[in-house]
This record gives sequence, C-alpha cells and structure tokens, in this order.
Amino acid sequence: MKDFWEYFAIRCVLLFTRFIPKSLVYNFCKLVAKIFFKYNKRRSSLTLKNIRLAYPEKNDDEVLFLAKKSYESIAITLAEILLMLTDRIDFDAMVENTQEALEQIAQHINKPQGTIILTAHFSNWELAAHFLAKNGYPMVGIGRRGNNKFIEERLTAPFRAKYGNQMIYKDSAGTKMIKCLKSGGQLGILADQKASGVSSIKVKFFNQEADTFNSVAVLKLKYNPTILPIFVARQPSGKYKIIIKEPISYTAEELNDEKERIEKMTQKYNDVIEEAIRAYPEQWFWMHNRWRIQ
Repeated sequence: MKDFWEYFAIRCVLLFTRFIPKSLVYNFCKLVAKIFFKYNKRRSSLTLKNIRLAYPEKNDDEVLFLAKKSYESIAITLAEILLMLTDRIDFDAMVENTQEALEQIAQHINKPQGTIILTAHFSNWELAAHFLAKNGYPMVGIGRRGNNKFIEERLTAPFRAKYGNQMIYKDSAGTKMIKCLKSGGQLGILADQKASGVSSIKVKFFNQEADTFNSVAVLKLKYNPTILPIFVARQPSGKYKIIIKEPISYTAEELNDEKERIEKMTQKYNDVIEEAIRAYPEQWFWMHNRWRIQ
C-alpha cells in the first residue's frame, strides 16, 4: 500500500508540473532541496564529509558553499526530469553544442566491437541519455531496480525507454552487456558508484581508496569495445554542453598480470571521471557514500 501511495503522490506532482510555469517547477525543487539539506542531517553530513575528503584544502565555508550548490544542482536536475516526464523539454534546444557533439560521437560510435559510454552521476545524466537516443544513439544502461515497483514499472522504465534506450538491472546484467557489445551496440555505464563483491577493486578516487567496479576494464580486455567518456555539464545559461573526451585505449600492456592490468585500467577510468568532476564540482552527486564513510 505504501508503494501505491508514493506512486500516487508523484502522479499528482506530475499533474501540477504539466500546467504550472516552468519557473515554479524549478523554484519548488530548489526549496525542497534546501529543506532536505537542513533537516536530513545524515545525508547532508555525508555530503560535507565527502567534500572535505576530496578537497582537504577547502575551509569550512568553502565546503558548505559547495555542498549547498550541489544540492541546488540536484534540484535543477529533478525539476528537469519532471519537465521531461511531462514532455515540456526540447532536448536539442537544451544542448548548446548539439551539432559539434553529434559529429564527434559519429566518429567513435557504431563500431563492430561496440562502445562503452563511460559517464557518472553528474549534472543531468538522464538528459544526456535521452539526447543521445533521440539523435540516433540509443544505449543499454546498467542500473539498480527501484524499491517501489509502481514507480519503477509505470514511470521510471517507460521514461528511460522513451527514445529507445534499454535498461538492464545489475542482478542480471552480465550476459546482456556482452550481447550488447557483440552486436555493436552502445553500453552506458555510470562508473562512479561504490562497488562490492567479486566485481569490486580498490583504486584511487580524489586521492582516496574507493571500491570501484572493474567491469569496464574486464570488458575492454575481453571484447575490445571503444571506451568513450561522455559527460553533460550545465552552463551558466542553463543550457548544457556535451563533453566528449578522447576514447580510452589504454590496456596496461606493460604489465603481465591480468589483475594488475585491470587495476591500472580502472584507475585510468576513475581519473577521467575525477577530471570531469573537478571542472564542475557542484554538479556531482556528493551525497552518495562513495568512500564508505561510516
């Protein structure tokens, strides 16, 4: 019953979102973010601890400022997802370098061995996925099944599949990931979350050891897909810039031990993600327990 009422509440929010001015949607989400930062102490404290860990040179005021800006960024992303769910966003109009980005992507995607799009929970990652799919580059994404089955099945899954993207869940991802690459498809991996189990390896992230998924390196060594880092960064204008970095071809051939090669390759992927975050630190999801802080 709880799941249904949560779903019903979101449906009501979407109904209002469909008709009220966009500015009110943004302002409402920013207000909610401020309330959460102030009263959800467990999550806001974790955010502050993460920022201090990543930026030991920042003083308390600077840490607090960045934490509040990160919550504001999440609020903007949430507002835009609500507007995307109600078909009130033009993806091409939201991206300021559409033509340039599509030309760059065309050079690297649609390879016979497939492509892994390496990205992170950064800025509006849902907008990036929709933008690519809408412009002819749908991907298979890896994600966690939502706790609320009504929201997952009736909102989240149809939303992500709208332009042809396909979501597969971590508990059954292995075979489907391989099938995607073997068919020359695009596999989207958000590689910035903490990992666990046999697919986890410890490498540095912001100079701190972090449990990281080794699956990108494993797939690279076995199937040789193109590893293409793509990030979407919010600009002062409110629009977005699609940032496409050079494909990562590094396979640590100077090492003989496979485990050491996977570690070095995974470190390289973390370094690329960190570089993107350092350029726009307020746009990363700092409230995630990346370093397993107790």
